[in-house]
Amino acid sequence: MRRSMVSALLVAFMLAVAPSPAAAASPVGRGTIWLDGAQVRTLLVPAALPGGGVDDFYRVPGTGGVAAVGPGTGDYHGGAWKVFDVTWHVPSYPLTSAGAVLAAAATLDITITRNAGADFRCPIQP
Repeated sequence: MRRSMVSALLVAFMLAVAPSPAAAASPVGRGTIWLDGAQVRTLLVPAALPGGGVDDFYRVPGTGGVAAVGPGTGDYHGGAWKVFDVTWHVPSYPLTSAGAVLAAAATLDITITRNAGADFRCPIQP
């Protein structure tokens, strides 16, 4: 009796921690982007939104993604990102906020180029 109870518990544990086929096949991932100098969590869903982005999102080589707004800040639209690509003209340094990106552009350290074909949806997790 005790042996079968331990076996049943072991099987239940294995089923609980084993990834389900649905979870393994899920296209949703997790990641982080920069918002106002802090890294925030995101859900990475395969949701292209060509030409449909609303909120500014900067793709900064060496830093990663930088969001202009997020939950509770500004006019956040649930992660409907309007993509801008950054090109460096000096050795790169961390740009971790939209303000820092715009300041770097003002000093001509970078060029910011609109990339409407890369717009996408990726919500920030509070």
